[in-house]
Amino acid sequence: MRLFVASSVVMPEYANVKNDFQECIEAKWVAEEQLHLTWVFLGEQPDAKPFMDMLSKISALKEKTALRSLGYFGRPPRVLYVKARSKQLFEKAKEFEKSGFNLDRFKPHVTLCRIKRVLDREVFREKVKAYEKRELGVLLTDIILYQSVLKDRGAIHTKLFSVTGQ
Repeated sequence: MRLFVASSVVMPEYANVKNDFQECIEAKWVAEEQLHLTWVFLGEQPDAKPFMDMLSKISALKEKTALRSLGYFGRPPRVLYVKARSKQLFEKAKEFEKSGFNLDRFKPHVTLCRIKRVLDREVFREKVKAYEKRELGVLLTDIILYQSVLKDRGAIHTKLFSVTGQ
């Protein structure tokens, strides 16, 4: 089974972001209900139980984390994301590692879309800059182990285990 650990996101500005970028990129956007911050992608695993045991040693995030600003990976850009920058997230990453997870090169972000083609690089850069320091949503406190099943229309994520906060 294909597994990953993530926290859910609420992003009221998502439709606006998608609308703002439609003129400058061709992209496959993540379904709004599937937006999340991935803590660790575990890939194909024979059993989820060992990861449930590891997660039971981790506490939920203490508070919701603001999501601000956009960024992108790749040259040319291949992924558009919203930034999740908080000391709390890096402290939680250390807790993950103490529990046995490998968070090599952890860069907290929420993927918004996979870019197929940039239609206008100048406009794209201007749009990204226009979102600088703008609050776009929040990262929720729960930490969840998901099973991901790939389908033609996209991945279906099923919650297997949750570390819940308040």
